[in-house]
Amino acid sequence: MSERLSDIAKHLVLPEGITSTGWPAVRQRCASLGIGFDGWQDDLGASMLAKRKGGLYAAGIDGVQVSIPRQVGKTYTVGWMIFALCMNQRGLTAVWTAHRTRTADETFKSMKAMAARPPVVPFVRAVRSANGQQEVEFTNDSRILFGARESGFGRGFAGVDVLVFDEAQILGARALDDMVPATNTSPNPLIVRIGTPPKPTDPSEAFAEFRYDALEGRLTDGLYVELGADDEASSDDRAQWRRANPSFPHRTPEGAILRMKRQLGDESFRREGLGIWDTETFGRAISADLWSSTAVTEPPAGGIRSFGVAFSLDGSRQAVAGAIKAPDGTVHVELIDAQSGNTDAGAAALADWLAERWRDTAMIGISGRAGGAALQDELKRRRVPPLIPHTLNTAEYFAACALFMDGLKSSQATHPEGHDTDILEASVAVCDQRMRGSAWGWEATTEDGDETPLEAVSVALWAARTSRRKPRKREAVGA
Repeated sequence: MSERLSDIAKHLVLPEGITSTGWPAVRQRCASLGIGFDGWQDDLGASMLAKRKGGLYAAGIDGVQVSIPRQVGKTYTVGWMIFALCMNQRGLTAVWTAHRTRTADETFKSMKAMAARPPVVPFVRAVRSANGQQEVEFTNDSRILFGARESGFGRGFAGVDVLVFDEAQILGARALDDMVPATNTSPNPLIVRIGTPPKPTDPSEAFAEFRYDALEGRLTDGLYVELGADDEASSDDRAQWRRANPSFPHRTPEGAILRMKRQLGDESFRREGLGIWDTETFGRAISADLWSSTAVTEPPAGGIRSFGVAFSLDGSRQAVAGAIKAPDGTVHVELIDAQSGNTDAGAAALADWLAERWRDTAMIGISGRAGGAALQDELKRRRVPPLIPHTLNTAEYFAACALFMDGLKSSQATHPEGHDTDILEASVAVCDQRMRGSAWGWEATTEDGDETPLEAVSVALWAARTSRRKPRKREAVGA
């Protein structure tokens, strides 16, 4: 196909100072293997491997980011580029990491098949398929390593020359902190992020900020490419399918797009199938950097325990959290449980659980009228002293939200290191401050978001900070 990237890209932001590109050598190597590229793929490769005077990659500082729908051929384009780089450069180390194990395995399966092609076989020393050790090793000591971030892959690497973050819309600050330093000792590193437009609940701050900087003209040392349909496109418009996916229909058949559309549903298909970013900005009051900086691997060894329970306004959701106030005044919080459904029906079980622990607890803070009254009644039936459970009034709830935010900013509040799929992580990622007069409370900014986990840890911290009771024992948060 003769289409150029500049003609089909929704957004194309090139790094400054380009004088050459390493793509011709890669394209020539691929041609010798019987691999060809469409015009837009040629342009993408040339842009990714663009160099400045002196031979360093023009995107070597900020990196490359590609927002691209599914079924376009990213593994083919970027995969063969990395294969050729490995063949052309002795001792090159490339790492390809996806968020999910399934995606990483599928990519490795594709590249294992690439390594088995007869023209490629003479260049390959070994292909290792063991879990956690998936690798293509070349005869010139270059290699490509594969793994999933959700399994902890990538920590502790050094001397990485090319680092590919697949599913980069699900890329938390912790994964970046773990893996980007692996390129520090490379003489000419290249970091590539490839993903689809993120869901509101995805930990996508890094992916979204890169795009924002590119579109605002603040990206001078990186490459940003976005393929996608028009923002107001109909999901059934075949012309918009073609606009989003230059591989349709000559490489990606209509059936593949239809199958994806029906399996994903319209909302997800617009993101993942058509590459359309949500136009609404989903805010989060607690930035990913602040949240990451206050995470700890171990809770404090000792302290005074409190609990926080939060009910949604309609009573359909509840969350329970614990807090430990250490002797130095810092408070460590942890989410214990979060549920949806009939919270009145679950009040008895929750009361049983809390009644077993009240003697070793400073306070049980309760937020939310819907569900809160039922829980108070159940605790009373179990003869929990009335001074232990406390239902927050509106002013106290606002104070709890503000106290938690202040605690994070002052490093006086900590929480466990989480994973991108954790309930508390997801709640923090979609919660913003909703002003109510001169005060504010937590509110989920997405239709399927849940503010109660963040409210529960805020209430638990408030209880730990405000209670003067000193129970006879000091135990772990959820003991």
